[in-house]
Amino acid sequence: MHTEIRPDAVLVQAVIAGALSFAHLHDLAAAAGQDGWKAWAYPISVDLLLVAAWRRLRLLRGAGEPTRSAWTWFAVALAASLGANVATAGLLDLDAVPSWLRILVAGWPALAFLGGTLLVHKATEGPAVTPEHDQNGHAHVAPLQASEPEQTVPEVQAPEPAPALPPSASAVVPVPDALLAYGRKVADEHQARTGNPIDPDTLRARLGVPAPMAQAIAAQLA
Repeated sequence: MHTEIRPDAVLVQAVIAGALSFAHLHDLAAAAGQDGWKAWAYPISVDLLLVAAWRRLRLLRGAGEPTRSAWTWFAVALAASLGANVATAGLLDLDAVPSWLRILVAGWPALAFLGGTLLVHKATEGPAVTPEHDQNGHAHVAPLQASEPEQTVPEVQAPEPAPALPPSASAVVPVPDALLAYGRKVADEHQARTGNPIDPDTLRARLGVPAPMAQAIAAQLA
């Protein structure tokens, strides 16, 4: 299967820009006294720190975490690359590099190592996981489960029964004679039908009177 290769303008531009920046960093390191393979290692170190910081920045942004540390090291690597490009543009005499620039170039490996270590080996805090052992003695880690708040069911209290009317209170409620006679008739019919004397609740339901009145009628019928 034949695959057609198309030149990508963005990729070509990136390759050209990377090559020029690589050459500028090499020239600056060589001018600052880093000769041989050390001058070629400087641009690699700067570009790797730049890529690592950008990759860490994207990961932190995707996870919703703070990105200040990644931005800091990205700015440091970008300043080193941009500074080398400007310094080699004729504004600096590469045959007489100042002492402060030699110090910066000589201290760059330690700075790049610190930045790369902090970016790659960033500690992530998490809950401690205790391994559990099964019946065969093999250790395994139980999956973490989100703790749910305990739900308490409110206690339902039964309504307190109404206090019974004392027997003495039945004498206080006046009962008409006609109502008392009708209540006696109802009580006799209930006892003839069920064989048991009528209770105050049934009497109240049959007569349609309040509870105190039914208590008073029952007390007089007893």
